[in-house]
Amino acid sequence: MDPDSSLRAHLQRLLNWEDAHVSFDSAVEGIAPAQRGVVPKGLPYSVWQLVEHLRLTQGDILEFCRNPAYVEPSPEEYWPPSESPSSDAEWKASIKAFRHDRAELQKLAADTAVDLHARIPHGTGQTCLRELLLVADHNAYHVAPVVAVRRSLGIWKHS
Repeated sequence: MDPDSSLRAHLQRLLNWEDAHVSFDSAVEGIAPAQRGVVPKGLPYSVWQLVEHLRLTQGDILEFCRNPAYVEPSPEEYWPPSESPSSDAEWKASIKAFRHDRAELQKLAADTAVDLHARIPHGTGQTCLRELLLVADHNAYHVAPVVAVRRSLGIWKHS
């Protein structure tokens, strides 16, 4: 496999792997609606807040990569306004949107028409490669607290 194809394949995998940590999908699997908005004592966030932060941030990075008219949100806009989803439908929509945007980022990584090393024209020096690595790193970083919240609530069954 040539180096470019190898890099693209690794990037696609990196966005969804469990080689060194729990995946997003495993971390959010099977959480009862009553537990999604609970902030355990000693921890700053509920699972919902972390899931929404992951979705919002990942979607923002995707938007930045694709949209020449991109406008950066304020820091507050990367977090949900409430500790709990308003409904089961909102929870499911958030999970679905996260998975959709992750798949779009994987497509971006695979697209040979995209020069991964070229500067994003509307950015300040960022490349698609940097943004793909950033989103993978950010997602891994925030999935860990999802697991911590679940452990604190006694609802984590994975090893």
